[in-house]
Amino acid sequence: MNPVRSFTFIPVVVLVALSAWSAAPAQEARLDPGMVNPGWVEPPPWFHESFLDIREDVQEATDAGRRLMLYFYQDGCPYCEKLVRDNFGQRDIADLTRRHFNVIAINMWGDREVTDMAGHDTTEKDFARDLNVQFTPTLLMFNEEFQVVGRINGYFEPHRFRAALSWIGERREDDISFQAYFEQLSPEPATGVLHARDGWLQPPHDLAAALKEDDRPLLVLFEQTQCSACDELHLDILARPDSEALLARFQVAQIDVAGRDRVITPEGEQTSAAAWARDSGVLYTPTLAFHTAEDGEVIRAEGYLRTFHVQSLMEYVLTGAYRDEPELQRYLDRRAQSLYEQGIEVDLMD
Repeated sequence: MNPVRSFTFIPVVVLVALSAWSAAPAQEARLDPGMVNPGWVEPPPWFHESFLDIREDVQEATDAGRRLMLYFYQDGCPYCEKLVRDNFGQRDIADLTRRHFNVIAINMWGDREVTDMAGHDTTEKDFARDLNVQFTPTLLMFNEEFQVVGRINGYFEPHRFRAALSWIGERREDDISFQAYFEQLSPEPATGVLHARDGWLQPPHDLAAALKEDDRPLLVLFEQTQCSACDELHLDILARPDSEALLARFQVAQIDVAGRDRVITPEGEQTSAAAWARDSGVLYTPTLAFHTAEDGEVIRAEGYLRTFHVQSLMEYVLTGAYRDEPELQRYLDRRAQSLYEQGIEVDLMD
């Protein structure tokens, strides 16, 4: 549902495992086929064992009246640990997942053999790359035609994760948007406002013109009023001096995922805010989508993120590093290591 790379910066405490998005190169070098690395978080025992022939796995799930869910992880990933312990560790979430899905764990940097949806033989890490898995955890849900009908990039808090499981598991994706479904089930305690700033692009948005007229990259913030994570992003993460300095180097457009304002997208298509969010596969607010005039949408960040990832993502785009290093995990590893060598502590959950 999300065709673009999706990723995530704080003044930083280097944890040995640098993040849900870093530590990949060192881990890959130590990985043996079918093995795991230090930092491994044991998945629930009800996860399915598989020979990793995805076609057979989809068929097995379909025969059981369920859908296939692929859980991409990496060792030493704090957000993977939160998913396993804080989400799957809740009985009702575990029961809901088991009712609707067969879940298979795949190591983003692993060397086990995989047969993909087209019948091609590959490895876990190449399979993850082919599916544009850029961070962990990433969850992909497949229908019986081997199509990805649900994609969760990053960590969802338990209440939002529960709603996403129901929405995809009950096959509601063609009936109602996730945001509308989520609001019906679990309205969030939040400020109830969009935190707009002076100097940001104002609706109605002509984002194609903005990219032509201003050489700064474009940051699109997909948000909604009842969104505690949006409040946290604006009132904490983006309010930090380092974040504000980076943010000033972007054009910023704030898109209300339930809004009716007219939007001309960066690709020049005329639509509304709500329709663009829906057609872009936005499941989580806030979603941060980064565009440049030269490369279009180059990266997207979804899921619950803290400062290190948000700031790193802005640096990744501003420096053009995405052109030379298409795998964000590797970029984050090098950046965190560089900060560590400068004596800057990186706390990935700060």
